Amino acid sequence: MLFTAFDAAYLERLQRGDPQTERHFAAYFSEFIRLKLRSRLNSPEAIDDVRQETFARVLALVRAEDGIRQPERLGALVNSTCNNVLMEHYRAKRRPHSSLDDEPEGDLVAPGVSVSGMFEVDEVAQVVHNILRDMSDRDRRLLQSVLLEERDKDEVCAELGLSRDYLRVLIHRAKQSFASIYRKRIGGEGDL
Repeated sequence: MLFTAFDAAYLERLQRGDPQTERHFAAYFSEFIRLKLRSRLNSPEAIDDVRQETFARVLALVRAEDGIRQPERLGALVNSTCNNVLMEHYRAKRRPHSSLDDEPEGDLVAPGVSVSGMFEVDEVAQVVHNILRDMSDRDRRLLQSVLLEERDKDEVCAELGLSRDYLRVLIHRAKQSFASIYRKRIGGEGDL
């Protein structure tokens, strides 16, 4: 495959919707996207979904009023957009797709869970709540935001004015603090 240098004329043709340029764009980047995704996704359908969504977003950006100002960065834009779509795909796969409203009433309690088992879960939840209450405000906020609420780490970084690397360090320290308090409770009280 030949590498293409993208210039203002190419970008202008893409913005206008020139069919030949669009075919070239799709063919050129399809190969790169497939190479990138084949080791990350296990089905051709998922690869094609991510590829199509990447193209739709990039073309929307290209055709937006303020659009792309640096045509030579078109390849980097496609790559970063593909990364974002891939991450969204991973997140969507991890999330359950049904709500409690979709479940039949009889399936709300897992089979094999005893009443005493449900009380144990409540007790563990209470212990976790108490440990969080005893932690520093920063550690508690970090663990709640990132682990319990599963908020986007970039959003948490922006909110707290942190870099991603430092957030990782702080989360590690907060987990250690939680574990230390937990061990003291277990050792001091004998049970949860």
